[in-house]
Amino acid sequence: MATAKTDQASLIARYAGTFHEVIGDGHHVASPLGAWLLLALCAPATDGAQADALADVLGGGADEVAAVAAEMLAAPHPLVAAAAAVWGEPGAAGERWLAGLPPAVARGDIPGQDDLDRWARDHTFGLIEKFPLNVDAADYLLLASALATKVSWDRPFDLAPGSALGESSPWARDLRHVLRSPNDPGHTAFITTTPRAGDVAVHVGHARGGLLVASVIAAADVSSADVLAAAHAIGIACARGEPLPRRALSGLPEGDGPLWSVRDEPSAGKLGERCVAILPAWSATDNYDLSDPRLGFAAAARALGGGDPWEARQAATASYSRTGFEAAAVTAMAAMMAMMPRRGVLRTVELRFGHPYAVVAVTADDDAAPGGGLAKRGPWDGVPVFSAWVAEPRSAGDG
Repeated sequence: MATAKTDQASLIARYAGTFHEVIGDGHHVASPLGAWLLLALCAPATDGAQADALADVLGGGADEVAAVAAEMLAAPHPLVAAAAAVWGEPGAAGERWLAGLPPAVARGDIPGQDDLDRWARDHTFGLIEKFPLNVDAADYLLLASALATKVSWDRPFDLAPGSALGESSPWARDLRHVLRSPNDPGHTAFITTTPRAGDVAVHVGHARGGLLVASVIAAADVSSADVLAAAHAIGIACARGEPLPRRALSGLPEGDGPLWSVRDEPSAGKLGERCVAILPAWSATDNYDLSDPRLGFAAAARALGGGDPWEARQAATASYSRTGFEAAAVTAMAAMMAMMPRRGVLRTVELRFGHPYAVVAVTADDDAAPGGGLAKRGPWDGVPVFSAWVAEPRSAGDG
């Protein structure tokens, strides 16, 4: 089991930075966690230079990361389906490594393509229809992980016209409808200041059972890497109930800006303020080549198979809508042969997600005490499961 000193959420968020750097800043969705879990299972098979390389990529030594992976697979989060498998020819991998794999990891002979496609569908609620790799007669070892979630918001978004994104948004004219967060505890909107991305607007959508999706937008000239890093930090903090500094709405000047608009309206009640978010619906489906050495699969393949050739890919999909969020990813690696406002005034701030922004889906441990130490947290508390860079929104409907 992972020690109390292991903060798996931080390890995975660190790896996510590298994963998204390799993917680039186009519209995409991915599960760095899916890749991290697969590599963590491989880590005990490494030694020497491969062990050092993988420890640097994963953020911890073989025993540490393997224990984290085993703990997460043994007790999946209630809202996240998680599975892993190692298939191979007899003698394809070290018996000691195979014996040390967690009991939750399925084992056996390499299945045929139809069976692998079925495995992908069965472990992702049908969201991933095809296994990301095509098996070949030369394959002698195949590893895979699968993650999936399908959740509904505590309360659905309201709909607003696309123009609500503001005149400065390049999406405002193309989208008929966008999403507007309702006045409900299941939707949180605020402005905070981050070390890398500066001031950012944040919307957090909560699903019943302990999963939240944080959308974070910064100024248009801030790099996607910095916004994604901020989104991971914010998502983890929100999932763990840790306090975040929030900019006082009363200190914002009235008028429209690129990230928000501020207006004061007459109110029959006492002074008050509210913050709502306007953001588009979106979906993405991707299939990634994971051969870049920065991702760690080269070191894992060498340790397991002794060299080239090998192949690693991830298939990922996600959809963010008025009613909920769903996402899935299958990651696979194959080794081959030879391979304050005035009284009476209601201040309203609309946060506008009108240009590319980051989204991170994070699990929460409902049994953990808010702000508690690592020893009080379960293996899935504050873990980023899926993350996306939203650059190609779609019009929101009822679905």
